[in-house]
Amino acid sequence: KETCMRLFSPSIDLRGFRAISREAARKRRRVESEVFGDLCRLLPLRASVRDHLDKPSVIRLALCYIRLKALLQDATEAAEESEVYLTILEGFVMVVSSEGDMMFLSDNVSRYLGLTQTELMGHNVFDFIHPCDHEEIRSNLRLSAVHESFLFFRDFVVRIKSTLTFRGRSTNLKSATWKVLQCQGRARACASPSPSSCLLLTCRPLPLSHTLLCARTFGSQHNMDMRFTQCDHRVSSILGYTPRELVGRSIYELCHTLDTICLTKYHINLYSKSQSVSGHYRMLVRGGGYVWVESHSAVVPAARGSKSRNRASAKAERGPAPAPPRPPACCSPVDLCPCLTRSSALAPSAASTTWT
Repeated sequence: KETCMRLFSPSIDLRGFRAISREAARKRRRVESEVFGDLCRLLPLRASVRDHLDKPSVIRLALCYIRLKALLQDATEAAEESEVYLTILEGFVMVVSSEGDMMFLSDNVSRYLGLTQTELMGHNVFDFIHPCDHEEIRSNLRLSAVHESFLFFRDFVVRIKSTLTFRGRSTNLKSATWKVLQCQGRARACASPSPSSCLLLTCRPLPLSHTLLCARTFGSQHNMDMRFTQCDHRVSSILGYTPRELVGRSIYELCHTLDTICLTKYHINLYSKSQSVSGHYRMLVRGGGYVWVESHSAVVPAARGSKSRNRASAKAERGPAPAPPRPPACCSPVDLCPCLTRSSALAPSAASTTWT
C-alpha cells in the first residue's frame, strides 16, 4: 500500500496543478478579451467595423489614433459638411508619418483601392507602393523637424496596389494591380511636444473624370517625345494655331522656358507610370501671349504595341506675353510611339484643355 501511494501521489499532484494552470489561463484570456473589448469600443469606428477586428488590428489602430491625436491637438472639429468634400474631391485623404506609416485614411479609400481603411491604417506605405516609386516617396517624406511648424507643398504621382478589377469587383491582395494616384498636400514639421513630421495628402486616381468633360476640348495625336502628329480643329479656339501648323512641332517648343522643369517632370512620369498630371505651365499662343495649362495624361498601348494613346486634361488661362520660349536642351526626340490627345477649355479667364 505504501508503494502504491508513492506511485500515485505525484500524478494526483500533477493533475491538480494542471487544473489550476488551466483555470488561471482561462481567467487571463477572459480578462485580456475584456481589455481588448474596452479598447475596441473606444476606437472612432462604426460598430459594424469594430465587430470584425482582431486583437492585432485593435492594437494597430489604437496606436494610429493616439499618434493622430497628438498631431491634431491644436485642431478644431470639422463641420458636418466636410464629408461632402470627399465626394467633390473624387479621391481620399491620407496622413503619412516621416517613417512612412499610414496614420490615417478616410473611409472612402475602399472605393478607389478596394482596400478598407482598417486594412491600411498602421501599415507602412512602402508595402503598398510600387518599388520603382519608393525613392520618390522618400524624397517627399524627407523633412527635418525645426523649432516652428512649417508647411511645404507636395505634388507627385505614384503607383499603389489596388484590389479592384476593371469590372469593379474586389480581388485578394496577392492578385492586386497597380493604380496611379496623384498626391497633393502639405508636409508638416512640428517641434513640440516631440519633434515629428508627416504628410497630409489628398490622393486622386488618374485619369480624373471631371477634367475630360470640360466645355472646350480639342484632340491631337503625339509621338512619345510629345510631337504633334495629328490635331483637332478646335485647337484654334484655344491656341490660335491650325492643326497643320502644329504637326511636327513639340510641346516643348510651345512651352515657356521657365516651365520646362514642370513639363519635364510630367513627361518622365508619363514614361515610367503611363499616367501623369502636370503642374500649371504656359503654352505659347499664335497671336502672342501665353495660356496657362494643366495636363492630365495616360498612355494606353495600342493593339500592335507600337502605338500609344495619351489622355490628358489642361486648364488654360491667358496671361501676359513674356519673351518667346526656347526649346529645352533636356528634351531630345525619342519617337517611341504615337499618342492620341484631346483638349478642352472653358472661358478665357479659366480655360481648360484635355490631352488624350
